[in-house]
Amino acid sequence: MYIGNRLSSQGTSVSKALSWPDSGERAISPSPGSAGDTLASTDYPLDHCPEAPAVARALAHRTLKDWGAENADTVILVVSELVTNAVEHALPPLALRLEQAAAGLRVSVTDGGPAPQEGSWIASCAPEEHGRGLLIVGVLAEARGTYRHAHGATHWASLPRGDRTDR
Repeated sequence: MYIGNRLSSQGTSVSKALSWPDSGERAISPSPGSAGDTLASTDYPLDHCPEAPAVARALAHRTLKDWGAENADTVILVVSELVTNAVEHALPPLALRLEQAAAGLRVSVTDGGPAPQEGSWIASCAPEEHGRGLLIVGVLAEARGTYRHAHGATHWASLPRGDRTDR
């Protein structure tokens, strides 16, 4: 299980905790395989609603600007795709985690697991109007994956420090 109390790079407890059903307060821990050289990380609980991708993009933009990230547009696109998938295909709660390491950035989106039915946007459009988000993430990311835990799933993508123009 990858959910539990997490310490920041300064060794202090995370100030923003997620409220998981029937489990009390918990925070997202670093995803498996993430570099141990985390320079900074930030967690954002998000409302599970159609506006969540826009909110996540704004939060990521601000964070990446503070970090001086060179590939902010690429990272924001990955954030948008992963949060949109969570809103359309998964249950709450929903949270975004951004990690900065010497080798690059990691985006993680944690949700409450698969929803019993599709979200309102997917239900309202034709099949050819959706379904490319994870393909986009796969092209932009150096690595990506999903791991399941007792309270849902975490979808993550690792991106290099600079823009990938060679792909």
